[in-house]
Amino acid sequence: MTATRPDPEIPAKLLAWYDKHARALPWRAMPGEPAPDPYRVWLSEIMLQQTTVAAVKPYFAAFTQRWPDVAALANASDEDVMAAWAGLGYYSRARNLVKAARFVAELGGFPETEEGLRALPGVGDYTAAAIAAIAFGRRAVVVDANVERVVARLFAIEEPLPGARKAIRAAADRITPDERSGDFAQAMMDLGSRICTPRAPRCDACPLAADCAARGHDPQRLPVKAPKKVKPVRRGRAFWIEREGCVWLVQRAPEGMLGGMRALPDDGWSAAGDGSGEPPLVGAWQEAGVVRHTFTHFVIGLSVRRYDGAPATVSGKGEWWPIDRLDEAGLPTLFAKAARLARAASERLL
Repeated sequence: MTATRPDPEIPAKLLAWYDKHARALPWRAMPGEPAPDPYRVWLSEIMLQQTTVAAVKPYFAAFTQRWPDVAALANASDEDVMAAWAGLGYYSRARNLVKAARFVAELGGFPETEEGLRALPGVGDYTAAAIAAIAFGRRAVVVDANVERVVARLFAIEEPLPGARKAIRAAADRITPDERSGDFAQAMMDLGSRICTPRAPRCDACPLAADCAARGHDPQRLPVKAPKKVKPVRRGRAFWIEREGCVWLVQRAPEGMLGGMRALPDDGWSAAGDGSGEPPLVGAWQEAGVVRHTFTHFVIGLSVRRYDGAPATVSGKGEWWPIDRLDEAGLPTLFAKAARLARAASERLL
């Protein structure tokens, strides 16, 4: 059941709390400071999609040092950006990042409206609202997972997700102020991250405790989530081929799983099915072990095999990469795990 019309003081209470307790983040302008650079807001919001603040901070620092503005990023090569993104996951974000940077460079600057921002590759409703509010001071209703949780509890919205999202957005709209909507959005995010947490919310420290319809009624159960689906497990093989201190790397197809990334050759596994098991060349292969990795929609069990024959000649497109510089190749996390396993197996044989 949704609460009746909210206390008009909710935004004032939350902003007063934010003025004292705002998190200092490298992409954020603190209360009272001029609006942040739209480039930094956009970059952080793309990086933060389905990723934690702690994981994003070092990547954000590295990106902004190497590419300090959108023009610099627009001039970067796809390969360099993908390599710099390696380990952050959800690699379609990196591909869209470069496309959007080039789009913005051609425009001469970031669009200032939600509609204009939604035209950028990789920018959806939430990201467009966040950039419009935080960077440009536009009134926009910003609802991420933290805000979703705060609003569901504040108004005791009992309908399970994802069906509840319409009611949650409508309730968030009712309390979003015309002024300081960017600070309000960030205050809601901070409240969800630090106080109104998924487990054991700190209701005693919440500035909105007196207005919360769920307080005293097990707020931790909200928002009600649909049961998690069991992820299918796929099987595949990755192949470590070593020659004269180098390992053979390929570049994955531009689109699709881990698109455009350097990787070890594999047997064609995908989200839809297992790999063929066929190695890239005929010869003696030794099992190095299995790595397990979780993607959004499936889990992969990747068997790692080492070539154990004479120095190999491999056909097809690829490159011999120095093993002592492998950390510069920008391997995605799955293949970085596989490489560590293969190297450990090689060292045991020395």
